[in-house]
Amino acid sequence: MTTHRTIRLLLADDQDLIRSALSALLDLEDDFEVVASVDRGDKVVGAALAHDPDVALLDIEMPGLDGLAAAAQLAARVPRCRVVVLTTFGRAGYLRRAMTAGAVGFVVKDAPPEALADAVRRVMRGERVVDPELAAATLAAGESPLTPRERDVLLAARASGSVADIAGALHLSGGTVRNYLSSAIAKTGTRNRMEAVRVADERGWL
Repeated sequence: MTTHRTIRLLLADDQDLIRSALSALLDLEDDFEVVASVDRGDKVVGAALAHDPDVALLDIEMPGLDGLAAAAQLAARVPRCRVVVLTTFGRAGYLRRAMTAGAVGFVVKDAPPEALADAVRRVMRGERVVDPELAAATLAAGESPLTPRERDVLLAARASGSVADIAGALHLSGGTVRNYLSSAIAKTGTRNRMEAVRVADERGWL
């Protein structure tokens, strides 16, 4: 008689209803066991160390730490745990950043339930699981044209309000910040710094 090893799962999603539904859905599979469930990104590593999951299913937008940062921490501290990013946001930029963070799978939440179960089993076999259309869009987006300093300025622009705030955060002059912002706006083909932040974020350049 053939026996199948149970795949131990960790779920991380800040929405209780989504997390509970996922847990119930995955527990219906004979070879799955949900061993941990957390509602914050900064709880992921602790739960993985405590429960030794085989696969972690991580949402992207969570309090404490986003799923991409949590994936990077897992890769460093619990490398045997495979990461599948499970998100509402099927964006090329998120996919690139997820792969850079060490994820081996990327599944959107509106995928059929059997697609998620299949993804878990495939990553356990050592495969990478990514939607082909999203992978093609990621390749089309290309590598970042931003210099490290332009990236720093856009990251600061996302968190800060005025040019003066950005300049203070990065210890630059206001004129230098404006120059970097102008260059980043041109490279992203946008009209202002907030549009530049959005486009760079979506393309995975931040």
